Amino acid sequence: MIKPFIGITLDSEDPGGYSNMPWYALRQNYADVITASGGIPIPLPHEPDLAEDYCAKLDGLVVTGGAFDVDPSMFGATSRHETVVTKDRRTTFEKNVTVAMLKANKPVLGICGGQQLLHVILGGTLIQHIPDEISEPLAHEQPNPRTEAGHNVKVTPGTLLHRIVGTGTLPVNSAHHQAAKDAPENIIVNAIANDGVIEGIEDDRYRFCLGVQWHPEYLISEGDRKIFDAFIAEASKP
Repeated sequence: MIKPFIGITLDSEDPGGYSNMPWYALRQNYADVITASGGIPIPLPHEPDLAEDYCAKLDGLVVTGGAFDVDPSMFGATSRHETVVTKDRRTTFEKNVTVAMLKANKPVLGICGGQQLLHVILGGTLIQHIPDEISEPLAHEQPNPRTEAGHNVKVTPGTLLHRIVGTGTLPVNSAHHQAAKDAPENIIVNAIANDGVIEGIEDDRYRFCLGVQWHPEYLISEGDRKIFDAFIAEASKP
């Protein structure tokens, strides 16, 4: 099998800490899990005008998470919650490259914030701050380490996610204050937390279009490994 080239979107940081100049960042486990599943990880600098060029070279795309939010104006909101923080160039790039990959019908996996952006691209809207909109919410910004589960999700039978993980319940780690709010006709909700928060989405108009609200790159369950194995297997196809 020819190993597929998998693009991974980078985070961006202002000067300070690692460098006194602006810098990119990526947790190593994103790349490690792609390599372990048989892919070749390719970090993607934020060049919105090169999205089509990236797409032409890639076999699959992972849209990563980060400590920032999708601009509410992207899903038609007329107000912005005080907790919302944006990274506009990163989001513009991630939107452009995701749209290009979907148009080319190449596999896309959205993780945490990447799932939220994918949801918006597919026509959905977001809850801007879970504690303000969900009654008695779970601790979606879990206090324990990300290498441990924060809560469980119920996996929807018959979905792509269910076919991949082969179970009706998954333990997941949780590091988000926003979430998918709705389910337009084309979006399939494939995982839900016990408090009703949407934890996963997919769109079967595409060969592999999957978003999960948790961080499967930490491999806290066998289901997490299966998600990456299935994604890489699909990206390996001609």
